[in-house]
Amino acid sequence: MAEFILITGMSGAGRSEAAKHLDDLGWFVIDNLPPTLMPKVSELAVGPGASVDKVAFVIGTGRYRDETAAAIEELRSDVESRVRVLFLQARTPVLVRRYDATRRRHPFMDGGSLAGAIEAEREALEPIKAEADVVLDTSDLNVHQLRDRIVELFGGEEAERRMQTRLVSFGFKYGLPLDVDLVIDCRFLPNPHWVEELRPQTGLDEPVRDYVLDQDLTRGFLEHLEAMLELLTPAYAKEGKAYLTVAFGCTGGRHRSVAITERVATFLDGLGYKPSITHRDMQR
Repeated sequence: MAEFILITGMSGAGRSEAAKHLDDLGWFVIDNLPPTLMPKVSELAVGPGASVDKVAFVIGTGRYRDETAAAIEELRSDVESRVRVLFLQARTPVLVRRYDATRRRHPFMDGGSLAGAIEAEREALEPIKAEADVVLDTSDLNVHQLRDRIVELFGGEEAERRMQTRLVSFGFKYGLPLDVDLVIDCRFLPNPHWVEELRPQTGLDEPVRDYVLDQDLTRGFLEHLEAMLELLTPAYAKEGKAYLTVAFGCTGGRHRSVAITERVATFLDGLGYKPSITHRDMQR
């Protein structure tokens, strides 16, 4: 079966870097190909005697954006191929800084501000984002962390056979993570922050973990949460979802969300999903 990845998203969010990492993983990368030609190229990949079975297309947002959705639909209509769409985005202030550093012209600039051009592009790309299998926010990722995420998503044989799950803990005070499917608010649980000896520790430390998990409220919560995830994960996989990211938030992202994330990871591992874990704000 031939495999195709379409890398698209916000200008300055890292499309070229993602393409480099896929190239390192053995994907045949084609940059700046008009979307209308992608189905024709895909026919060569699945044709008799083809030696390339993993192709990544990098799609810019400029003049081709109106053709992208139709090209994605046509590629996905081929039942003999696997097609995944990776959409990269970042926060507007981050993109402004990146463009200021490169001195490049934004494709949506029309005489207004750079921030205005970025927001116009964000709005224009919403239909493409809705088609994505993975939405990856690169605001807080350096090139090495981006590579790790690309390898995690597209580099392993085991990942090809089963829906990939990722768990993220975060602090609401630092903002919601943007590239997640489900958000679970853990702020109703008793807060170790108000226990003086627990405050400097994190949810990875045994005293904090025990404090959070030994509460009657937590036990009831986990019982219902795990039942929900046991229902949802196979249902998502059956519908063809390749990636599932669940985020757990508390106030600061150090205690409750970390402990719950680790507990849920153990549960999902028992179901065979082997989730990856990111504690976004634990060290803040």
